[in-house]
Amino acid sequence: MTAGPKIFARPSALLGSVGTLLGPSEWIIIDQARVDGFADVTLDHQWIHVDVERAKAGPFGGTIAHGYLTMSLVNHFLPQLIDVQGFTHAVNVGADRLRFLSPVLVGSRIRGAGEIVAVEEIKGAIQSVVRITVEIEGAEKPACIVDTISRYYEGSAA
Repeated sequence: MTAGPKIFARPSALLGSVGTLLGPSEWIIIDQARVDGFADVTLDHQWIHVDVERAKAGPFGGTIAHGYLTMSLVNHFLPQLIDVQGFTHAVNVGADRLRFLSPVLVGSRIRGAGEIVAVEEIKGAIQSVVRITVEIEGAEKPACIVDTISRYYEGSAA
């Protein structure tokens, strides 16, 4: 069961929210079609991701998701974890502290859980850092952990 997103009525409501836990999100399955599609888009066709037969004899007993596929799904999980409202525009500033801790075998289900780890005012905006942990169903260690950085601008729209 998911908790639904934590709602902040405006970006400034994030101030004082450090330590707030978010989520978890809904589970999604990592199937071979998703992995193959990511390989096509990124031109990364390494056999460990796309060659099902060869990967059976590989180190993981099957194909695994690209680490960057797993990380990119944070963008899918984030709005399920946090909903900041009342801004004129927002930008994805980037990410810090990305770590891949465990491979995601094709056929696995993953989800995101978060924690607000930093919030500050920056030039007419509120910047937040949300640490997302991508969990693998039934696994002891997460797939990855990444700090996402978002900047929200309050004020009237022009």
